[in-house]
Amino acid sequence: MLDWLYTAISFVMKQWHALFSTFLDPSWGITWALSIIFLVVTVRLLLFPLFVKQVKSQRAMQELQPEITKLRKQYGSDRQGMSQAMMALQKERGVNPLAGCLPVVPQIPVFLSLFHVLRRLAPGAQGLYGWSDALTDQAARAELFGAPISASFNMTGAKEAAILEIATYAQIRTVALCLIVIMCFTTFFTQKQIMKRSGPVEGQAATVQRLMLYGMPLSLLFSGFFFPIGVLLYWTTNNLWTLGQQFFILRKMPPPGSDAAKAKAAAEKPAVDPRSLAPKPGAKPVRTKAGRPAGSSEASIVAPATPSTADGMASGSPDGLSAAGSDGDSAADAGLPKVGPRPAAKGKRKRR
Repeated sequence: MLDWLYTAISFVMKQWHALFSTFLDPSWGITWALSIIFLVVTVRLLLFPLFVKQVKSQRAMQELQPEITKLRKQYGSDRQGMSQAMMALQKERGVNPLAGCLPVVPQIPVFLSLFHVLRRLAPGAQGLYGWSDALTDQAARAELFGAPISASFNMTGAKEAAILEIATYAQIRTVALCLIVIMCFTTFFTQKQIMKRSGPVEGQAATVQRLMLYGMPLSLLFSGFFFPIGVLLYWTTNNLWTLGQQFFILRKMPPPGSDAAKAKAAAEKPAVDPRSLAPKPGAKPVRTKAGRPAGSSEASIVAPATPSTADGMASGSPDGLSAAGSDGDSAADAGLPKVGPRPAAKGKRKRR
């Protein structure tokens, strides 16, 4: 049923092998190793637009987090209402949560197809999936650091007998073990970068991230013993590509709220020309008056005393003097004539 997919993967490897055979020996292991490496390059270049869409979807989901938090508080334990409100919010903002899985899904059949093709490779086997008998035998015997790319750490049956005629288990297992360790470490660092790219998360999402961070390398540590060396090379190359790609994306599109995002926003902010802040030729510069209290006006300074103030001055209370003194000081500071209380009459005026 999946022969068309196996044939497509074999065709891409065959084309790259034909290209590298123009300046390298077709039977060399490095020629077939480069064919596997550039199979990764071909697949990842085709999936790059989906990767960019994935990053944009993650950024959009991060921007919705404050509103999602409000919805959780609003609906509480009403899961159905919460789900409908979430779907409505995502539809309104044009966010597709499934876009985060777009680059991963197409890589799964490619990996399984390569695993199937290399597992069937063996010295003396018939041609498969568009390869001739000679090309199939050549690929099965191609050695990478002394280990055939079709060999695995553990083998059984007729393939084991055929492989051990051209290599030893010591050579095969040394190369396989080194690639397994590199594959596990690159997978761990890839997951670390994915966490950095997606930004801080809480709750169930944080649990899933930790599970992926430690669970995937551990699962590959055990399953890698059954992978052909060519598949280990494919996975390691795929991880290295992902590390470089994510490093590029983190520099171009840092997570919102991070220090890198703030620095990028500050760098992209247009600089203000000091000459644009200077007054135009012939314009009168605006100067503020020193010492004038905020919110004061000339009307409030020269206004007559209120009844409460007049009563205070007539009775000689300290409140009246302080009010009058403050008004006088404000008037003096503003450059207006000082208005103060009139001197009290010492006696009645004599009649002539």
